[in-house]
Amino acid sequence: MTFSRHLKPCLLLSTALIAACGESAVEPPEVSSGPEYNLTLNMTDFMNRVLEPSADALWRSAGWVLDEVDGYYELYPTDDEGWQRVENQAAMIVEAGNAMMLPGRALPQSEWMTYSQAMSTVALTAMQAAREQDEEALFQAGAQLYSVCTACHQAFNPEILSRFAPGSLAD
Repeated sequence: MTFSRHLKPCLLLSTALIAACGESAVEPPEVSSGPEYNLTLNMTDFMNRVLEPSADALWRSAGWVLDEVDGYYELYPTDDEGWQRVENQAAMIVEAGNAMMLPGRALPQSEWMTYSQAMSTVALTAMQAAREQDEEALFQAGAQLYSVCTACHQAFNPEILSRFAPGSLAD
């Protein structure tokens, strides 16, 4: 009898605990639809307002010019602040490449992702070159960036290539 008298409360407690656990397990898990990205800028605006200014700033900071008016001069930064600006612009390009891969902005062709990732990778190289104030590495990164951009434009917007003819980056 003693055993039975102690068993009933234990059984009731166990049943209540199992029922309580069962209730939370029965609830459906919350379904997350993921973040909502603000894609207000269409691709043309994104290129004109975000990517192109950063790329132009990077390209205007590497190399040299020989012209009839000013003769020969170098484009490289001449102080730490200038190198920091170049590094910042390269960081913007890294993130622009990431933004081009966002759902709703990315094009369905696999080449789009390849070019976007390549742009970010090359911009990381440019950031490192600027951090180290390595003129040659910055020049090479700028040339690689130009190649990636040109290849992407050729694949997705061939008529824009005429905008990037020699001399188009002049102030």
